[in-house]
Amino acid sequence: MAQRSGQRGERLAAWWLRLKGYRVLERQLRFGVGEIDLVVQRGRTLAFVEVKRRADLAAAAEAIRPQQRRRIERAAEQYLLLNPQRRTLTLRFDALLLAPGRLPRHIQSAWRV
Repeated sequence: MAQRSGQRGERLAAWWLRLKGYRVLERQLRFGVGEIDLVVQRGRTLAFVEVKRRADLAAAAEAIRPQQRRRIERAAEQYLLLNPQRRTLTLRFDALLLAPGRLPRHIQSAWRV
């Protein structure tokens, strides 16, 4: 059930980002070191996006813990090893927060490496 809800959330997040002019390059990208919900690009910016769905937006933001951020960062390193042409882009770690009855909230540069 949680996995289905997560997949619905990621589909909604991808749709929202497309509306904002992003191109979705990857969804549910998994490596042994971690996973990335969405990899998106707009212009010269490549964003690794963590999607969180909770009862409210504050809880969704708090759910992205430092340990999870490190796993996402390691997965992003693996992605860039496999896609070296994208290393020249401006890299960013974003969050897209979802809560019932609220518009999605996209936080650009949610954290820095």
